[in-house]
Parts: sequence; C-alpha cells; structure tokens
Amino acid sequence: MILLSDPAMRNLNRRWRKQDRTTDVLAFAQEGPAPGLLGDVVISAPSARRQAQERGHSLEDELRILLIHGVLHLQGYDHEPGGAQARRMRQKEVALLKKIKEVQA
Repeated sequence: MILLSDPAMRNLNRRWRKQDRTTDVLAFAQEGPAPGLLGDVVISAPSARRQAQERGHSLEDELRILLIHGVLHLQGYDHEPGGAQARRMRQKEVALLKKIKEVQA
C-alpha cells in the first residue's frame, strides 16, 4: 500500500485513467511473472481522512476499506459497470472487513 497526496493521486489518475481529478484509491496490477504478487494499491491519504470523517469511522477503518477495495480490483472485481458486479464487489468488501475486525478482536 502506498499513501499519496491528493495532487499526486490526481496526476496518477489523469495519467492512467484519463480522469483529471483525484480519487481515493487506485490499483495497479503486477506485470510479468511475480508469484504471489498481485500489484500495488495506491491510496490518497487526504481523501481517506475526509471519507473517514464523513462516514463517521476511524482513519484506520477507512484505510482498511480502501485497501480491500484496491485488492479486490487486483483480483478482477469491478464496480464501475454497476448492477450485479458492483453489488458483488461491495458484498465481498463488507465480508472481508468483518473478517479483519473479528481477527483483531
């Protein structure tokens, strides 16, 4: 997991997704043979902080949510088409977050 500023995240989003705005999380799949390595998850620290405040939970929880989201993208999940794919990804996010909290309890 890599933490960046909003301007740095905006630059990555513009370069790789052609969207000239910041985003909370980006996932970059590993290219070439690297057994056990899916890729990189990049998170905007300021976006994570804002979202944690807006959603009423800790920054730590928001970072967990964003990391899970990015890893699911690396595993082929995609919410952008909407519908069933988005629901499936969201259900997986919730289930994984619950498991992490159970392990920490």
